[in-house]
Amino acid sequence: MNLDDFIVSGEDTVLQVMKIIDHNTKGIAFICKSGYLKAVVTDGDIRRYIIKNGDLNGKIEEISNNNPKFAYNDELVDYESIMKRHSITALPVINKDKKLLSIRFLYDGQAVKKRGINSPVVIMAGGKGTRLYPYTQILPKPLIPVGEKTITELIMDRFKAYECNHFDMIVNYKKNFIKSFFTDNEIKREIDFIEEKKYLGTGGGLKLLMGKYKEPFFMTNCDILIEDDYYEIMKHHKKDKNIITIVTATKNLTIPYGTIDISENGQVTRINEKPSFSFLTNTGFYVISPEFLEMIQEDTFIHITDIIQNCIWKGKKVGIYPISENAWMDMGQLEELEKMRERLEQDARK
Repeated sequence: MNLDDFIVSGEDTVLQVMKIIDHNTKGIAFICKSGYLKAVVTDGDIRRYIIKNGDLNGKIEEISNNNPKFAYNDELVDYESIMKRHSITALPVINKDKKLLSIRFLYDGQAVKKRGINSPVVIMAGGKGTRLYPYTQILPKPLIPVGEKTITELIMDRFKAYECNHFDMIVNYKKNFIKSFFTDNEIKREIDFIEEKKYLGTGGGLKLLMGKYKEPFFMTNCDILIEDDYYEIMKHHKKDKNIITIVTATKNLTIPYGTIDISENGQVTRINEKPSFSFLTNTGFYVISPEFLEMIQEDTFIHITDIIQNCIWKGKKVGIYPISENAWMDMGQLEELEKMRERLEQDARK
């Protein structure tokens, strides 16, 4: 463990700390001054800040916990018991001067058991996948291989880890190909195939599920992988009583040119050299309450984003669950498909 991967300054921005937490993969960072422990911040603190529309360029010290739990290095203590008692997963070890010496982790090197949800999952698998031509002229997008498995199998494996075992797959393009693949597969999965008679878009096909669910369910596009805690995502949705919760990823875009600000009379007021912009993007992963299906017209082509906008206009609760950019993999285009393959190969070697 490299201690520097966990240490930040109180002057660092929320966005900078997000990148550090993303890199260390432990969901936590410690604010230190000259090596001395001052505060702690977790990915949960940042998530709540983003949901409240916090400025990603704000200082991290504004949302940090200034009274972190810790242990002294010269005391014989049960680190695991301390962490479990305080419901934390990391414990800094300091000397009498509060200098950070090391960090103990509750699940260091151990496989963490996922908390079961047992919620149904809808996989939108009916599109033509035109952005992945020429692959999808032969294979439908849900069956594009990413390493040793298809993208859809990888999606299902991640849900099964949370005891989500039932899948409703909305199919259209090359539907018989898709159905045959899973029917004849050595690994049997609980799948209902919902067939579109015509293309209904990313939202219209959901109407075919009207009346099937009484509780919230997951919906995902068939070209993405989300590496986050699905239990927490569902818990957040239910707690906020949203009609739909959009899982969003933070993106940071740097313009490779200098931009110019001008006044009303055409005079240059400022030159911004390669400015950066941060924004939340829609990952294509949702938690949906059954009420949402009532907002969709039958037998109508419509994108889910248009339905969401209608919900907003009608005053329905539409929420977000922000995740890090690194927790979202999208293979919607050929270049991104190769990145996903490389990322999964790297993860498999860890």
